[in-house]
Amino acid sequence: VKLAGLLVISLAAWYLGSLFALLVPEETLATSLANLQDIGKKPVLKAPAPKRQKCDHWSPCSPGNYAYRILSGGGRGKLAKICFEDELEKDCDRALDSVLALRKDLFLYNYPALSNCCVIDSTEHSGEMVTFIKNAPRGSLLLMVTHDDGSTRLKEDARKLIEELGSKEIQNMKFRSSWAFIAAKGFKLPDNIQKEKINHSDKKKNRYSGWPAEIQIEGCIPRDLI
Repeated sequence: VKLAGLLVISLAAWYLGSLFALLVPEETLATSLANLQDIGKKPVLKAPAPKRQKCDHWSPCSPGNYAYRILSGGGRGKLAKICFEDELEKDCDRALDSVLALRKDLFLYNYPALSNCCVIDSTEHSGEMVTFIKNAPRGSLLLMVTHDDGSTRLKEDARKLIEELGSKEIQNMKFRSSWAFIAAKGFKLPDNIQKEKINHSDKKKNRYSGWPAEIQIEGCIPRDLI
């Protein structure tokens, strides 16, 4: 009797299983099995993607500050860049010493025209660069960077003028030195920001063939200074 009962139950289970398999789609079965396998597993928490900061800073500037980033060129393919508040970013062609002046009136109008700023190839126009810096109004920020060679034809009067703005490395610049500098005309920048950096070409240490590694400086400047 027990054996007969076990046989009947087995046949009924087999019949119900076959009927269930015919009625339920294979995709539903696969999903159910996958869900059963996931039971007991610890949930995987995914961190949200980090929010991009102005000028690609790692951390944001506090309210009431402007963000800036100056990146020298590297090799023949990586151009120098000047970024200020993400509203103005200039790719600088090779073989130049770029000088960008920013004034408060430009901030207020979201930099309406690049003609109000200036990028000068100092290897060709050292005198023009001197004139531009001298004519920049008080209350201007001056952002400077090199790509390729910014020293060979940079004349002494230009070097002295940049030195007067606070540069400690302009007299040390050599052939293809990577250099970045930020200065203020008519006011003093905070002591806690990095204002200048230089990297000289060295055949034993160059990242690129005949070129030193690119360098950058970045920081935050209080708006009420300008």
